[in-house]
Amino acid sequence: MDTAAAAQLSHAPSGTQWTITSGGHEAVIVEVGGGVRSYTVDGADVIAGYAEHERAVGSAGQVLAPWPNRIRDGQFAFGGDHLQLPLTEPERHNAIHGLVNWARWRLVDAAPDSVTLEHDLVPQPGYPWPLRLRTTWSVGEDGLRAEHEATNVGAEPAPFGLATHPYVLVPGVPVDELTLKVPARSRLLVDARLLPIGAARVAGSEFDFVEGRRLGATILDTAFGEVESEADGGSKVTITAPDGRGVTVWADSSFGWWQVYSSDTLPADRLRKALAIEPMTCPPDAFRSGRDVVTLEPGASWHGVWGIRGTV
Repeated sequence: MDTAAAAQLSHAPSGTQWTITSGGHEAVIVEVGGGVRSYTVDGADVIAGYAEHERAVGSAGQVLAPWPNRIRDGQFAFGGDHLQLPLTEPERHNAIHGLVNWARWRLVDAAPDSVTLEHDLVPQPGYPWPLRLRTTWSVGEDGLRAEHEATNVGAEPAPFGLATHPYVLVPGVPVDELTLKVPARSRLLVDARLLPIGAARVAGSEFDFVEGRRLGATILDTAFGEVESEADGGSKVTITAPDGRGVTVWADSSFGWWQVYSSDTLPADRLRKALAIEPMTCPPDAFRSGRDVVTLEPGASWHGVWGIRGTV
């Protein structure tokens, strides 16, 4: 049976499942959304995923493109045109998390330790630009790695942004006991619809995690900017348990923002059980502000890489 036929026969909400392994590392990559459903090291969970019979709860592990986070009223202007996206967060009247997180991705290549998926985003109301998206997921000694590519296959420039939505954890350690380190000097201020209305320096505030500190009861659904880069131009966010176990989410220089969400609005069985640590290329509402939006010229491609390392 070929791959396309297998996908049609899958009854899991997340579609066909691909398991990749290397040493003690194992991840399950899914067809719907092209994301990661689970990742373990020596049998211990590194991310809070979801079961095969479930949908991606709280956008767990999803790829968010061609924009991350929220767009106010789903409205923006680009190239002289005013556009209206579907309001996929109707309770807040926002367009959220892009257009591909519930779409089927197709298999391009598979190996024991990696899988490559593609999705062709067709022109549609609110986003009239065709894109070809590709993600290669792999596992190895350095953990879980995701390499993303987006190509404008149309004839007009297209606005673009991307993020991913992994929930990371240290098994058996409550979120409140974790030490969180975020190398960012500022955060966005948001209104009741979780849309940016300004920015503030984090120094000396409850949002200052530059040197790393215990999360405690702090509630986060926060976009961090002015990220301090490492020598290679990338950055990383870490969580560490009192016993020294920890998880690092790293990203290359393509990702200049981090969103951290403490899971306070998830169902009771997931409430504050993990931290969503999300590398983003641009901030919330970027299609309206224009801030750090990638303009993909016809035929041009964008590349970005991020990953997760854990000692759990």
